[in-house]
Amino acid sequence: QVQLVESGGGLVQPGGSLRLSCAVVGTIFDIYNMGWYRQTPGKRRELVATITKDNRTTYADFVKGRFTISRDNAKNTVYLDMNGLKPEETAVYSCNADIFKTWRERNTYWGQGTQVTVSS
Repeated sequence: QVQLVESGGGLVQPGGSLRLSCAVVGTIFDIYNMGWYRQTPGKRRELVATITKDNRTTYADFVKGRFTISRDNAKNTVYLDMNGLKPEETAVYSCNADIFKTWRERNTYWGQGTQVTVSS
C-alpha cells in the first residue's frame, strides 16, 4: 500500500515560484534516493533533480541555480522549490523514490504527478 502523493502544482506566471511536495504514504522500512521528473506530451520524461538519503543533490543543467530539492525524513517527504519558472517548463511533475518496504524488499515507486502550468 505504498504510495507517493504529489501536491503544490498549479498555475504560475512566468518568473514565478512554486513549491512541490511529495509524501510517501504507507508502511515502509526506509527511503533512499528520491527525485523529481517532468514530462510534456510528445516528449520523454526528463530528470529534474535527485536527492540521496544523506542529502547529496544533483540537478539537470537547465534548472541549476533556480530549483532546489530537499527532503524531510521525519515526514517522509521530498520538496522541489522552483524559482524563475519559464513557460516551456509547463509539465506534469512526478516524484520518484527508491524505497525499502521491508528490510529486504526494495522497489522504485512513482507518484501520479502534479500539473505545473507557467503562463500569463
